[in-house]
Amino acid sequence: MQIHVPDPRYTGSRQMRTSFRMAVEMALAFVALLWLILLFDWALDLDLRRFGVRPQDWRGLAGILFAPLLHANFAHLIANSLPLVVLGSVLLHLYPRAAPRVLLAVYFGPGILVWLFARGGVHIGASGMAYGMVTYILVAGLIRRDRRAIAAALLVCFMYGAFVWGVLPIEPGVSWESHLAGAAIGLVLAIAFRRLDVPPRRRYSWEEEAEEPGTSSPLDEPPRDDGGTRSTLH
Repeated sequence: MQIHVPDPRYTGSRQMRTSFRMAVEMALAFVALLWLILLFDWALDLDLRRFGVRPQDWRGLAGILFAPLLHANFAHLIANSLPLVVLGSVLLHLYPRAAPRVLLAVYFGPGILVWLFARGGVHIGASGMAYGMVTYILVAGLIRRDRRAIAAALLVCFMYGAFVWGVLPIEPGVSWESHLAGAAIGLVLAIAFRRLDVPPRRRYSWEEEAEEPGTSSPLDEPPRDDGGTRSTLH
């Protein structure tokens, strides 16, 4: 399988540097919001966890909206903070067109599935989002021939490969249903959006010369396995 090398004029452009900085800032801003919510909850004793998802309970429908913003304690939020910053930054930077749809899906989707199918109790936390993003980045790296996507998938696998255990009902008190729902959503979306955010690949001088009039014919060109499409931004 041929791995496409992105055009360095694209990856090294000012637009890409700005995009990376904005991606990091947005991810940090979301995590900062989570910390503010938890600090207010702790300082004012608001007991916000009551707004989590309660499966098959009409009172728990509000949790679909609020549960990703709530955490049981500081240890819970600390465990989620770094993954949310890293995964959010990678997703927003490498997949700018797909990212808004993916983030909406992994924000609301796990809560909906948990409300429909999970066991009783109150489910809170943003770990469903983290599982959705890590699965999207991993699967996108496997099915694309883009070197950046592959590198991001390897990085995420190295840092968060142990996440796989979180989709199993091993640790009491952990919402493995949220993890599994987020991972399933990330998998489906990575396949559905596989043609989005494909960077222009690097073109070599011999390729450009072969396309000049009179230098070659279509029969002289090697067969392409990309469906006959030229490298464009999708």
